[in-house]
Amino acid sequence: MIQLEVWGDYALFSRPELKVERVSYDVPTPSAARGIVEAVYYHPGLQWHIDRIYVLNPIRFVSVRRNEVTSKISARNMRQAMQGGNQALYMAAPQEIVQRASLLLQDVHYVIEAHFEMTPKASPSDNPGKFQDIVTRRMEKGQCFHTPYFGCREFPVRFRRWGGGPIKTIGETRDLGLMLYDFDYTDPKNITPTYFRAKLENGVLDTRDCEVFR
Repeated sequence: MIQLEVWGDYALFSRPELKVERVSYDVPTPSAARGIVEAVYYHPGLQWHIDRIYVLNPIRFVSVRRNEVTSKISARNMRQAMQGGNQALYMAAPQEIVQRASLLLQDVHYVIEAHFEMTPKASPSDNPGKFQDIVTRRMEKGQCFHTPYFGCREFPVRFRRWGGGPIKTIGETRDLGLMLYDFDYTDPKNITPTYFRAKLENGVLDTRDCEVFR
């Protein structure tokens, strides 16, 4: 089990039902928290599970306008170009740019509590103690597999290992409604989102033993 302290200036955990004008959930989703932990240490021989998310700063929103693009370079065009086709392998940002409003979280600060389980992809030399030592060392040294971010890459995460002791949360309780839990990758051709009923209890989002809907 690990406790990872994370904080940053802004966060955007987009609600899937509001795609054009992006609106953030009140707190990180379990899948976003898992992505942050995996950014610190990823290995095919383990799988991370989020247990609790502690909210340390008051939940505050701010509205900003951001420049986005309306399309992306498709894999199909890439394949056709590799086969000798005359497909363009670039995107002209000035022609694709569009300005959209986003409702972001501001001045965020959390502690992510998570544990891992071994997977069949672990090698004979892998063991839980080895993985625990590696991830602990990486948290203490500020090392990461890639830069973690709060929902969007322009909102980087600063992180460190939680120093221990009681975690002082905002102490707020609120019903967060139906929230994205994670994605089911059992069938790579049909990746399915899953949801759960989220509730903040005294500043803590507990995702253990929650009922997951598909």
